[in-house]
Parts: sequence; structure tokens; C-alpha cells
Amino acid sequence: ASVQLVHRIAEFFRISANTCQTHDGIARTRCHTPQADHSKPNTKLMMASKPVQHLHGLAPDSNYSMCSMAPGNFTHGLMGVNLQMDRNTTYALWSTIVAVCLIIIVARLVQGGVSLLRQLFNLNSDRLQQAYWAQNGSNAWPWLKKRLVYAPLFKKRHNRNFQMGRLNMGTLPSRFHTILLALYVISNIVYCCFLNYNTCNKIALLAEIRGRTGHLTFLNMMPLILFGGRNNLLIPLLRVSFDTFNIFHRWIGRLVAFEAVAHTIAWMAVKDVADRHVKQQSTMMLAFSDNPFLTWGLVSLLAMLFILIQASSAVRHLAYETFLHLHQVLAFLAFLGAAIHGHTGKLPLTNYVYVTMGIWILERAVRWAMIVYRNFGLGSSTRVTIEALPEACRVTYQLQRPWQMRPGCHVYAHFPTLTWSLSSHPFSIAWYDTRPTTINSEKLPTTTVDLANTLPNRKDSTTITLIMSRKSGMTARLHARALAAPSNTITLPGYIEGPYGGLESLHSYGTVLLFAGGVGITHQLSHIRDLLASYDASTAAIQKIVLIWSVRTQDAFDWVHPWMTEILSMPHRREVLKVLLFVTKPRHAGDVVSRSTQVKMFGGRCKPGRIVEEEFEKRKGAMAVTVCGPGAFADEVRGAIRERVEEGVVDFQEESFSW
Repeated sequence: ASVQLVHRIAEFFRISANTCQTHDGIARTRCHTPQADHSKPNTKLMMASKPVQHLHGLAPDSNYSMCSMAPGNFTHGLMGVNLQMDRNTTYALWSTIVAVCLIIIVARLVQGGVSLLRQLFNLNSDRLQQAYWAQNGSNAWPWLKKRLVYAPLFKKRHNRNFQMGRLNMGTLPSRFHTILLALYVISNIVYCCFLNYNTCNKIALLAEIRGRTGHLTFLNMMPLILFGGRNNLLIPLLRVSFDTFNIFHRWIGRLVAFEAVAHTIAWMAVKDVADRHVKQQSTMMLAFSDNPFLTWGLVSLLAMLFILIQASSAVRHLAYETFLHLHQVLAFLAFLGAAIHGHTGKLPLTNYVYVTMGIWILERAVRWAMIVYRNFGLGSSTRVTIEALPEACRVTYQLQRPWQMRPGCHVYAHFPTLTWSLSSHPFSIAWYDTRPTTINSEKLPTTTVDLANTLPNRKDSTTITLIMSRKSGMTARLHARALAAPSNTITLPGYIEGPYGGLESLHSYGTVLLFAGGVGITHQLSHIRDLLASYDASTAAIQKIVLIWSVRTQDAFDWVHPWMTEILSMPHRREVLKVLLFVTKPRHAGDVVSRSTQVKMFGGRCKPGRIVEEEFEKRKGAMAVTVCGPGAFADEVRGAIRERVEEGVVDFQEESFSW
């Protein structure tokens, strides 16, 4: 089918090349110039085999000369490529990206300014004093939040996965993300349509398409890499999550692959016309045998096409670790092939590809530098304690250096002795603790490590704990090994990378609703601890915290039992914190018993709409709602917030890892 498509395109442009539009508007069967005499029998062969080297792009005065050029001149190099329009395309694409970033920065500055004022004016204030901040100041922003910012693409579904049997087919982007993606794709299509349609040689038009699609393939590689990095500087600058940037990374990757395919088809069509022009059999495949320019271009194309297949949601979820490492190898081959393709062909954006590869390598170097700094000290390294729990593991890291914990952040966990690869998985930090390093005063220092531990300026050590729900792959192997140990506890070498996330603060809200589904409780625990401490220190506007946790069985309570005990013993907890627990599949009806008025337990499914409605009517000041849990659960919370967002100040935050 591909070959037939190329032949049809080539046949069209071969016929079109026999006529041209002259300056008087009359179509001629030939365009004669003093420099070219088509009546000579060997002219076609000579011009096809001896390309013109002095025309490196279209110019207003070059159309007349191109009428006489044989198709062979347009099969390679920059012949027929509109370099000026390619440069304009570069400026237009990056100007658009910068403009969108500036708009988001301005919006974030305004949002941050309002939050700061709200926090300062509501310190130590009661419900009546916060009433002003509970009402919307205008109708425009709530209208946009309901219909654009918080809206799913269609009616309700956003993070709930599409299933085809056991295959995970992915999720839908939000309405706002879809609009941005559509504008980006449409802009690339428009750039491809800005062509010199008045050229008398239609093969030159096809060559210009070849050049434009190749130019855009190179051009889109930099945002592709920038948006796919965990250490993307735009994440803290714009306060946009890595998960959001990852959506754009995937779709721009698909766009790059399709533009590379269009670039190849355009070249194949020109090559086919050139071969037919000199009455030869197709030499298309032979052209790759001894031409590094074409060979490495083909390597890059094949790597992109393979990525297009193996990066699909179904393949990713079937074998994530295999996907991750194969993805990185293929991405390197795609960039290497593109770089050599550009270097051997002396293409204008070759240095641009080099810079993109440099960014890709630098981002990974930063990751490893962060891992070494966090996990390796003088003669020691991070040790990990894994405790098997019902359907999960409690994983505790004793880090070599202290760090500043932000509520809601996450890390990537590595277990080099457990997995065959260097893969990592994201987990929200459930709990953290910073303590002074213990010193054995009865033992004299005998090594440099002992001496460092006795120094008075020895820094504190940090312990962080994760909850890893048992799924498949690494988490299943980890749980099985810990469960097989005599005490259900093992110690392994491991390290973490991070912290990431934690971009949003909840200190300016009077009411905060924290929805958690299953292991999503780990994201909310740090927020509860931070808000209670801030309330006690009078540094936040918080007056009411409601935790809503939905689990399948009561066994999940064992995951966080020691931390919930500590939270429930914090000062002023009874004044601000309410906990609602939902057990969807209790073993016995008598097990679902509320222990107090502040901690209530219910049997059955959680209904976010009803909870949001009740708490919205009783809210104190502005309200924030966060959710971390399964996609279907998060979509229900999102829908409930959209119903109330025009009735008062309600902000919504969702924590998700849509890999």
C-alpha cells in the first residue's frame, strides 16, 4: 500500500512537471530557458546524474531556472527547499511556545498573589472573617474553570483507563490539554502548507514538502525532550506537573514520527519520478546501500516507528520495565540517526539536534548526580528496610544526607539487587522524619567514619517511608521476598531519586478536603501533618480539614496505623480534623464501627458528590479539594467540584502518575 501511494504521488507530480505556469498565466508544455535545451536526447540523463549545487533553496528569481531542472536534482541536498520559510517556521513555533509559557507565568503570579493575600488576611481568623474569601470575585474565572480548566474532554471521563479485555488502552487528556495539543498539531500542519504553489516545476513543490517536514521533525525534537524530563525547569517555573508535561511529550513524539514518515514519503516520490524521468528501473533501495546520509536517516525513522508502537498504552502497561529501557535505547538511536543524517547532508538544523541530545544527556546526568548525593556518603550508602503488610509493603529509607520535605512530593525508588535493570518507579512519600545522628560516646573513633560521626557539626539524618501496593513486576517481587522472611522484614540496598512535585501549597485555604483511594492515602498524609503543624503555629489560614479515605478492606488501615496514631495525637487536632473512612468490601458488618465523632467509618462505596455538597455548605473560607487514587474515583471527585465551582471559591488539585 505504501509503494502504491508513493507511485500515485510520483505519477501526479511527473505529469504536473510536464507543464508549467508562465508569467503571462498560460500553461505551456515545456518551459524553455537559454541554459537548457530539452530537445537533446541526453539532457535528462545528464541533469539527473549531475545535480545543480549552486541553488540551496527557493528564491523569488529561481522559479524560472527550476522550470528546466530534471527531477534528479531534487532527490537530495537542499535543492527546492525554502530555507527562509523554514527559518520563519522555527521562529513561529518557538514564539508560540514562549507566548503560552508567559501567559501561564502571568496567571500563576496572579494566582500566587491572591493566595498570599488570602493567607495573610486570614491568619487566626474565624469563619465569619473568612467569609469574604469564600465567594467568587467575578464570574469569568469560575466559568473557565468549570468548562475548560477542570473539564474532561467530554462529559466525565478523564483519568479512568479504557480497558479492552486485560489491555490498558490509556486515558483521555482534559479539555484544556486537548485544545493546546490540537493547536500545536494544527500549527504544524499549517507550517507544512506554506509552500511555493506558483513554482512551474511541481517536483520542486514536492521537494519543498520534503524539506519542510524534515525541518519540523528536527524542530519538534527539542520540546519533545524538554517535556519528557523529570528535571524540566519549566515544571517549577510554570507550576505544571510532570504528568501534564508527559502528556505533551507523548503526543509531540507521535507528531515527530508522523512528520518523519511524511518526509520519507515525499523523498520516495521525488526519487521515483527521477528514476522514471530517465526511464530507469527504481533505484530507491540501492540508494541506501552506500549512502550514509540516507542510511542513518532510515535508522532514525525506523527507531521512531518502533517507539510509536511500543510506547502505546497497551504495550507500556503489559511490561513497563522492558518498555522503559527499550524506549531509551530507541530514542538514542533516533537522535543518533538524525544527527548523522543532518551532519552528512549539511542540513541547517544539525546543531539544533546536537543541542537537543546535549539536553537529554544533561538531564540524565542530573538524575544520577541527585541519586549519588542523596544516597551515598563517606563509606556508606542508603539501606532500605522492607516490611510486608497485607497487599503492600512499608519501605523505609535511611538517607545519607538530610533534605527539605515538601508536602505532596514523590520520589522514584530503585532496587538494583531486585530488578535486572536500572528502572525506577514513582511513589508518594507517606512519612518522613529528621533526627540527629546517633553518637556512641563510649566508643573511641577508630576510623574516619567514626570520627565524622563524633563531630559536633554532624548533620541530621532523614528517614522517609513509602507504601508500595502489591501489583506486578517489581512490587510483587518485593512483597514476596519480604513475606518469605522470618519476621516479614528484610533489608536491601537501594536508593531514591527526588524529591519531585509538591508544587502547590494549601496554607491559604480555610477548608481543605483530601480524597484518597487505596494507597493514595500516602499523598494526603503529608498534607494533613503539614496543615496541623501550621494551624498550631498560626502560619496558615486553615480552619477545617476533612480526610476521605476509601479502601476495599480494613487491612489497608495497617499500612498507615503508626502515622495516623501520631496525627491524631497532634495539638489542636480535634478542632480542625475530621476523618471519614469507607470500606467497600468489609469482611463482617460488625467491623465497620465509628470510634468517635471525629473518626467515622462507613461500609460501602464512597460518594464524593454527596460529601462535597455537605462540606461545601459548611465551608470556612476558600475551599481546596485534592484527590489521589484510582482514575474512576478521581473523575467522580472532579465532577463534584465542577458542579460547585461557580457557587464559591473551590480549587481542585489531582495527583496522578499516568504512565
